[in-house]
Amino acid sequence: MTRAPLRPRLSLSLGRVVAIVAIAGGVVGARTFWPDQGGHGRGDTSGRGQISGHPRVADGDSLVIDGERLRLSGIDAPELAQSCRLATMSHPCGDEAKEHLERLIGGRTVRCEWDRLDKYGRALARCRIGAVDLAAAMARDGWAIAYGAHEAEEAEARAHGRGLWSGTFDWPEDFRREARERRAAERDTPWWAVWR
Repeated sequence: MTRAPLRPRLSLSLGRVVAIVAIAGGVVGARTFWPDQGGHGRGDTSGRGQISGHPRVADGDSLVIDGERLRLSGIDAPELAQSCRLATMSHPCGDEAKEHLERLIGGRTVRCEWDRLDKYGRALARCRIGAVDLAAAMARDGWAIAYGAHEAEEAEARAHGRGLWSGTFDWPEDFRREARERRAAERDTPWWAVWR
């Protein structure tokens, strides 16, 4: 009976140890030199954080500052693709809400703080320019609806027919749901049914 040669277990496990140490060292080094990559580097693991800077306005309730995606807490603005009705005319209220937020900011520095993230990983932030709360201003000017806060500001906008309240519109949440349902219906439609 011949025996199989012994495997060099020590060198194999030593190789694994070296590989694990090298990978761990690479991860630690990457976090040291690039701490803001891949998540909320300005916030801790609980979802808390703060940032200030000159934002890019993504839509009527979302900003990006230095790569950090922020959603204004307490409001919901029309989606960019959303249209509203004023008398018998349709107008692009999603674009108008974005433009209004851009005018409110006016190129100034915005300071944001947050203590939680939404389901898309965006910081649910309270953003200000000095003493001006951007979410409250959007609701007061009628370009966003109250969504957990700013009910008094929305009521003021409604009473004075400002922004969205000067006509009729679909609630942004309903618009998003209907858009998802349309996409699902299109996805579920067989290819041959389209060519009839």
